[in-house]
Amino acid sequence: MNIELRHLRYFIAVAEELHFGRAAARLNISQPPLSQQIQALEELLGVRLLARTNRSVSLTAAGEQFLLDARQILQNVAQAADKAARLHHGVEGELRIGFTSSAPFIAAVSDALFTFRQRYPAVHLVMQELNTRQQLAPLQDGRLDLSVMRNTSLPETLDYQLLRQEPMLALMHPAHPLAHRARISVTELANEPFVFFDPAVGTGLYSDILALLQRYDVTPYVTQEVGEAMTILGLVSTGLGVSILPSAFRRARLDNIVWIPLEEEDALSEVWLVWSKRHAQSAPLNHMRDLLLSKLR
Repeated sequence: MNIELRHLRYFIAVAEELHFGRAAARLNISQPPLSQQIQALEELLGVRLLARTNRSVSLTAAGEQFLLDARQILQNVAQAADKAARLHHGVEGELRIGFTSSAPFIAAVSDALFTFRQRYPAVHLVMQELNTRQQLAPLQDGRLDLSVMRNTSLPETLDYQLLRQEPMLALMHPAHPLAHRARISVTELANEPFVFFDPAVGTGLYSDILALLQRYDVTPYVTQEVGEAMTILGLVSTGLGVSILPSAFRRARLDNIVWIPLEEEDALSEVWLVWSKRHAQSAPLNHMRDLLLSKLR
């Protein structure tokens, strides 16, 4: 049954005007072609939609029902076209973002997320906290669209953009003998009880901090191994040891922690924005990437 949308529009005009001349004028076509199209529609359906006399046009029972359905069909088509356009332009849809525990503490990231939420309220944001290593597989197989992670070795299927290079700081309890110092060296932490990440967790910060210490021949005296940076903050605030974390974590504003800059110029950690080369990049993904990069200019 080869019914076209124009058949529905023509029928709706006639059904609402109940007059072929007025309907033709409304459609900006001549009356004979309109009559032919309505007749062709009735033949396709195998039912009479309109009762015609020399003086009047009225809807049959089948015509009344078909009018309701035709209006709904055109409305559905309009809504589908609008939704497709909104998806294409990135004002609707879904964006799945992976992020490390430090990401919400980075002002550029939190500001970009807030701005995105204000500009694109119809885009459903799915945020998933994962450490750097855990984000790689979901990015490759399409379960994540975008990730904010620490620098790491990436497979060839992934691409990245540097978001931020931030200093790493020593942190300790205010009562610690070194807490009064304006700056310290990592070598001064060599014999201190160290609160550190569990290597099995796979956080990118573990590799960053350990590599920094090893560059200066420091083997940390690890007394506490934990899975999250917030746990490190909590334990340091109780005086159980010292640690090193990126400056972003200062925004946590925990009591009983002193943050001290390190003397080493290479005491830095990078934050990357990562996405897949294989999967199509949606408009919401591009909007978010542009926002994140603009916050860093």
